[in-house]
Amino acid sequence: MAPHDAVLGWDEDTTAEAYDAFTREFPMYGTTSRDLARRAHLADSRLIVDLCGGAGATAQAILELAPATARVISLDNAAAMQRVGRRTLNDPRLTWVTAGAEDLGSHVPAGQADAVVCNSAIWKTDVPRVFTAVRTVLRPGGRFVFNIGGGFAGVRHDDEKSAHPGPSLNRLIHHVAARDYGYAPPPTRPAAPKLPLEAVTAHLSSAGLDLLDAEVVAQHGTVAEKRAWLSIPLFARPDGDFTHAQRMDILAKAYALTTPDAPTVTSWLTIVAQRPE
Repeated sequence: MAPHDAVLGWDEDTTAEAYDAFTREFPMYGTTSRDLARRAHLADSRLIVDLCGGAGATAQAILELAPATARVISLDNAAAMQRVGRRTLNDPRLTWVTAGAEDLGSHVPAGQADAVVCNSAIWKTDVPRVFTAVRTVLRPGGRFVFNIGGGFAGVRHDDEKSAHPGPSLNRLIHHVAARDYGYAPPPTRPAAPKLPLEAVTAHLSSAGLDLLDAEVVAQHGTVAEKRAWLSIPLFARPDGDFTHAQRMDILAKAYALTTPDAPTVTSWLTIVAQRPE
């Protein structure tokens, strides 16, 4: 089943507005979206699905690569995200559908999609159900392209391993929260990856999809970008009984201890699968 918080928080106007502002100011979603769209081989496509499409960053990348005659369906179950997307992305080729990823087959004709693309969200879905639905809507030879954050996939790119040592912004947040608010993080043990490649491969096989490629990709950013990300209400830290104002106070104090343009590296497991011909 999908995690309980798969929608919680996303369907709120404050989160949707902050998320959209982040995607316009910083390159992370544009870069990852263009990479996924490129891997989907869209040159001859007629119908493409942007799965868990949010406010449309990935749909925009798809539209830039797809033929002028292609149709794009952006499907997401957070209406607030789509309201923001409709305001900024007005293209007659794009249709917005408010629905869960698991219900993909109810909104896309069986065997008609040339590609399904999903950026940064597949792990939040009921993966076996979604993979089965993707297989249903893809035409023979159609591609399914998605990525999984390195922490969820249990992978690290070499660039991340060799990144400049020093306390991360997250670690500094915990330090400031402990110093100024008496925060004591709960004891944790290293968690097993939520969706490692072995599980992805097994789910794809069960759904009748072939794995074509799996690559660990590095995304380069800055501490300033990380701060902007952690300013989005849904991602604000630390966990626990804090108001958003308190979290923003902690974030500001932690950020003051960093170098804003210092480089950061995150890892992604990028998957290309296909419905057999």
